[in-house]
Amino acid sequence: MFTTLGRWCARRPRRTVAAWLLLLTAALAAVGALGKVTSESVSIPGSDSQAARDLGAVFHDSPSGRQPVLLHTAAGAAALTAPDVRAAVERAAQAVARVDHVVAVTTPYDPAGRSALSADGHTGYLAVELDVTARDITAEITRAVTAAAAPAGAAGVEVTPGGALAAAVDKGSTGRSEAVGLVAALVVLTVTFGSLVAAGLPLLFGALGLGIALPAIGLLGHVVDMPSSGATIAAMIGLGVGIDYTLFCLTRFRELRAAGVGVEDAAVRTMAGSGKAVAFAGSAVVAALAGLALGGLPLLYALAIAPGIAVLVAMAAALTLLPAVLALLGRRLTPKAAPAPAAGPRGWGRVAAYVAARPWRCLAGGLALLGVLAAPAAGLTFGQLDAGSDRTGSASRTAYDRMAAAFGPGANGTLQVLDVLRTPAAGPSDGRLTALTAALRATPGVAAVGPVQVSADGRYARWQITPATAPADPATVALVHRLRTDTLPAAAADGGTAHVGGAPAAQADLNDRLARRMPLVVGFVLVVAGLLLLLAFRSPVVAAKAALMNLLSVAAAYGVLTAVFQRGHGARLIGLEGAVAIPGYVPLLLFAVLFGLSMDYEVFLLTAVRTAFLRGGDNRRAVVAGLAGTGRIITSAALIMVSVFLGYVLSDDPVVKMFGVGLAVAVALDATVVRGVLVPASMVLLGRANWWLPGWLDRLLPHVDIEGDGHDGTPEEPPGTAVAGALPAAADAL
Repeated sequence: MFTTLGRWCARRPRRTVAAWLLLLTAALAAVGALGKVTSESVSIPGSDSQAARDLGAVFHDSPSGRQPVLLHTAAGAAALTAPDVRAAVERAAQAVARVDHVVAVTTPYDPAGRSALSADGHTGYLAVELDVTARDITAEITRAVTAAAAPAGAAGVEVTPGGALAAAVDKGSTGRSEAVGLVAALVVLTVTFGSLVAAGLPLLFGALGLGIALPAIGLLGHVVDMPSSGATIAAMIGLGVGIDYTLFCLTRFRELRAAGVGVEDAAVRTMAGSGKAVAFAGSAVVAALAGLALGGLPLLYALAIAPGIAVLVAMAAALTLLPAVLALLGRRLTPKAAPAPAAGPRGWGRVAAYVAARPWRCLAGGLALLGVLAAPAAGLTFGQLDAGSDRTGSASRTAYDRMAAAFGPGANGTLQVLDVLRTPAAGPSDGRLTALTAALRATPGVAAVGPVQVSADGRYARWQITPATAPADPATVALVHRLRTDTLPAAAADGGTAHVGGAPAAQADLNDRLARRMPLVVGFVLVVAGLLLLLAFRSPVVAAKAALMNLLSVAAAYGVLTAVFQRGHGARLIGLEGAVAIPGYVPLLLFAVLFGLSMDYEVFLLTAVRTAFLRGGDNRRAVVAGLAGTGRIITSAALIMVSVFLGYVLSDDPVVKMFGVGLAVAVALDATVVRGVLVPASMVLLGRANWWLPGWLDRLLPHVDIEGDGHDGTPEEPPGTAVAGALPAAADAL
């Protein structure tokens, strides 16, 4: 199949290239016409907060909710209550009400908005309601709202959008991060190949993959709630694997050309061997991401689909577009000459010999290092971020700080209590509702309780609760649980069913759901990874050991995340002001992505070891030969991917920084400590048991030749052996 596909594309290169350019044009045109949509809303089917959110529809709130526009005058200046300032604010409110999509504006001077004015009169906010959902608020809408508030600004009032209005204008581009990663990759590739044409090809494919995948993800946001971090994570993964998959195939193509194989035949054999490995690798990553579906959350579906699309695009480009480009540029990609082989073991050859001679010592040292790095993970807790973690000077952070200073930290994340009454209430003064209001006010951790709202039919009652603590404070989560387990069961009006909603409650439910589902997701990914490795190498021992080694690198990444983000060690070095909470979906998504990426290095190394073992039958020599032949390639390829991931640390988004640091640390450790020390040391100690396979399982398993290209019926040599040392930074195996 891969031979047929590769030959078809190689013989029709211009047609294939034109098809991909047409696809790129269509994707860019579609997103240009329809726009890309992101949403930070969280839907948690079956949760208490989702029940409160759904039942809240009976109150006929606007789709956007009440979005704040902060008004602030400095100390010593006229307060918002001064006659001339008040008149200017009211004119501004009238102008905002005329902006497209705005359906209502409440001022701090309206009876319904009196709680929107601080005690000192220097801070307040307009409550703006729109006819679009918070997900559909764009930067253009925000700019139109703030521009309409110019009369207030002319009177000396600082106007700052908050809520979803601020989030719309604060959405930053990751272009700088991607540029840094591409420049770093270009340096490594140029040194590796000594040719700008060869070095530029993997970068071109990485950029092409993003050019198609990111518009597709943006368009998908019209259908599902796609968080802004989804596209960024997809860009990280897509750029990394796009470069590596192309580089892996290009390495093999250059080796075949150096051996005298014709351009078309070299392109076809590259797809038959390395292309098949790329398909295996891409499928492994997508399969690991698919495990997130067991989390039962739309958020996880979106965060799995986004990088999955990027990986599939990169894989498709490597399997179809690359053979066409190789056929067009084959002669310019051919190396001039192969370097003479070294007289003795060098570099990773020496490391391999050292590890094989001292397996127990190396195994213990590697495990100790990973154990130290993983130790902080024992204290990892799932938390939630709020605008207080955003960059200083951003609209979200400015509005958050002013709201907290004027109305208390809990004003940035209010809760809603919705009671479903068995017997309709006569009105807000109903004694049952009054008693519940008093109970809510008496609950520890509650700073204020707004007046009760009763639905038109009297069957639903709603209160707005202002916590005494910030949304990201664990005490706010404790308040949510206290309301649900203590206050409401004891005091719910008429014995009805009460629910607690609002952003802090939704985040608490999200983390609780993730904590319960994480063992299931982890177990699924472990089983899938083990089965894929068993299928590839026909060894239960190798499959189980590989899964264990992958767990070690993930645990070390978790430990570094906990130390840097949750505890704040070195946080300022990556642009944070201090410790921040780690959302529950970050460790879960990292686990799936890292397991998929770790399969690349594992399969590459084990393929070389198994090839050497089948040819010589000596396990120790096979381990040494496999590590010596692939160590430089694995670590150099990892350097490219680490550079790409670290580029995202420049982002202002703490979640993006978490993924950048976590992925970079895990890949670096996986390529050096795990694949360079732990795997070979354990394989030396296990001896021939590495390749033990029960007879019944041998008959059951299909024979899959991951690296073979069908030439002469023999397996393909691992990349790097035909031209030893020619491409020290070649792609990771898969």
